[in-house]
Amino acid sequence: MPLTDSTPVRAPERDSPLRTLAASVGIGYFAIALIARLPYAMIVVGVLTMVVDARGSLAVGGLTSAMVGLGTIATGPLIGAAADRWGQRPVLLLATLVQSAVLVTLVAVAYGDTPDGVLLGVSVLAGATAPQVSPMSRARLVGAIGRMGLDRSARGRLQESTMGFESAVDEIVFVFGPVLVGVVAIAASPAAPVLAAAVLTVVFVTAFALHPTARTAGHADEGAAREPARAVLRPGILVAAAGTFATGLFFGAMLTSLTAFADEGGFPEQTGILYGIMGIGSAILALGVGLLPRRFALPWRWIGFTAVLLIGAILAAGATGAISMGWALALAGCGIGPTLATIYALAAARSPRGREATVMAVLGSAVVVGQAFASMVVGALAESAGAAVALWAPVVAVALLLTFGLLNLRVRPRVPQEDISAP
Repeated sequence: MPLTDSTPVRAPERDSPLRTLAASVGIGYFAIALIARLPYAMIVVGVLTMVVDARGSLAVGGLTSAMVGLGTIATGPLIGAAADRWGQRPVLLLATLVQSAVLVTLVAVAYGDTPDGVLLGVSVLAGATAPQVSPMSRARLVGAIGRMGLDRSARGRLQESTMGFESAVDEIVFVFGPVLVGVVAIAASPAAPVLAAAVLTVVFVTAFALHPTARTAGHADEGAAREPARAVLRPGILVAAAGTFATGLFFGAMLTSLTAFADEGGFPEQTGILYGIMGIGSAILALGVGLLPRRFALPWRWIGFTAVLLIGAILAAGATGAISMGWALALAGCGIGPTLATIYALAAARSPRGREATVMAVLGSAVVVGQAFASMVVGALAESAGAAVALWAPVVAVALLLTFGLLNLRVRPRVPQEDISAP
């Protein structure tokens, strides 16, 4: 039976915790939460495609797409904090209404006789009003796990599996979102993906907002138990956010340098396929993190899987063609997915009571910041120095991610260690 507004969830003795969680939130929830993430994955690439067609300028298109990311960075944590304060449902419904209207306006402005400055301003609004589906989904599931009455070890394992699933969903969405943009643009028009994103937002983000789990996420109704907002600035949360920032740096640097590599190699059409190899491997391995032995503690998983990612990044920097690059990215995917899932699991365990959506939004925004910054810097580097030099930028990003993983070892856990890493 799906969750009601106030009924606590207890795990039946004969059911596995994972099955109990799925039953408590409802199987349909996972499909809704997945599709509700598609609009943002479509917007970033869809805006680029549309503006290039409308304005005939790749530079304006790239800048407009970057403004979408900037808007998301600016307001993502604020939207998460609002959900913690007033509840997810009203925040999501308001964001859905505004975002869909902004996207339609963006299409009109792009093809209208308006200055580029107006176009950039509306693009910022498109990012700023993006519903934070991914972090809010993580917050809902963390809350549901907390009400299941599990012991610390079982709760920790289920939390890891859940964060792995959520990371895999994000990977799938951001790999196939751009593909969907291409299909819709070819089938209809370059503006169609942005309008399709508006429709998906109205239908599926609304469905996500109205799902019963929105009423059971921690928010102002539990105000007496909510920790102050400054608790989000604790070292354990900050180092996790630094980790997702470095992960975003890797994503942006890898995609940008890979694009330059494929272009110089004469196979630009294979860029998406090569990047997809890494994304698919990442998603599969992220799903499996909950099966790892508890003796392999989360802090050491961060370091171990980042080491795998580092080897893959170095091999990619030395790749000589599409095949060797494909193998290198496949190995990198085996590292990046579990690393990201591990960081989210650590952050979930360290989240202040009643601030789960804020923490998850901060981590998600950090990924966007890193990706946008790396895309800008590495794009300029690739243009001036070539792909061979640019391909070392992902290696630098992974080295930074590994450094943050080592710093994480020095973070003193606020909860008993068995909550997050006990055997």
